[in-house]
Amino acid sequence: MKTKVTDEMVSRFLGWKVPQHFPDCYVSFDREKASQGSSWPTGTNLLTAEQARKMLEHVVDGPKSLQPHQQRVVDEKADLDEKATALNQFIAYNTIFETLDAAEKERLKVQNDLMWQYSEVLGARIAAF
Repeated sequence: MKTKVTDEMVSRFLGWKVPQHFPDCYVSFDREKASQGSSWPTGTNLLTAEQARKMLEHVVDGPKSLQPHQQRVVDEKADLDEKATALNQFIAYNTIFETLDAAEKERLKVQNDLMWQYSEVLGARIAAF
């Protein structure tokens, strides 16, 4: 599970659109064309994907080992986030969702909202570790 979360974080990090003003560090690209959306840089020119993975693993692992009960909370949050994301995708993009009656649609939306609230509580607990 940890590897999947790290892989997703690496992908998101490398897919992040670089801010309008950033140090070029000898990156060559046409700013005018890039500002029109054709080739604006993403990620970073400072790290490879493997280097970004190692950096994020360092960040995720933190300076100390987690106690077993703390690791269970981290794992629970990762599992919950995966399920909540899947439900969110079902609600947003699956054509089956549109065929459900209004009451069931509402229950699924409430379930998804509660899952994300639960995830926030777990995240606050983890931050307190």
